[in-house]
Amino acid sequence: MKLFHSHFSPFARKVMACAHVLGLVDRIELLPSAAHPVKRDGTILAHHPMAQVPTLLDDEGHALADSRVICEYLDARAGGGLFPPAGPARWTTLNEQSIADGILDAALLIRYELTARDASERSGAWMDGQEAKIRSALAALDDQAGGFADRVDIGTISIACALGYLDLRFTELGWKQKYPDLAAWFTSFGAHPAMEATKPPAA
Repeated sequence: MKLFHSHFSPFARKVMACAHVLGLVDRIELLPSAAHPVKRDGTILAHHPMAQVPTLLDDEGHALADSRVICEYLDARAGGGLFPPAGPARWTTLNEQSIADGILDAALLIRYELTARDASERSGAWMDGQEAKIRSALAALDDQAGGFADRVDIGTISIACALGYLDLRFTELGWKQKYPDLAAWFTSFGAHPAMEATKPPAA
């Protein structure tokens, strides 16, 4: 398998963390990418119409995009383990993944506003709205953090990757001081070998 990848992409990190947990990491070749919200990467586009990171090429060369799709594909290929079977636990973990991805979507929209637009085109109200989504999601996860202990699944991996991205790009949020239960869990979970192995370089 081959993965269009960026060390700074939290969604690519989620895929690779899952691959580490599932024992598939040695079967994935990392391909460089230049994905951008405005200037699309033609190399990725040749394989998938969304031209996004992460995009996985399977052993037959078929392309899968979106971390949610790729992580579930890897889980199925490894025989399962990160996605609970049908029932309440599955909906809980999928909802946790959705909240974590929502944090990242909002954070990346702020990031793109600051890096891909000229200063005269930026909207403070837009960025404030995205930050409000991040804060409400963090508050909800802080309330739920007691249920994350001793779990390594798509929910907890997604949450940890989202929080790691906030530490990388949004230190000014000071989220660890505001959400102490979530911060304590993140400190513990961050020591997992899969998280250590996929930690991005310093920005």
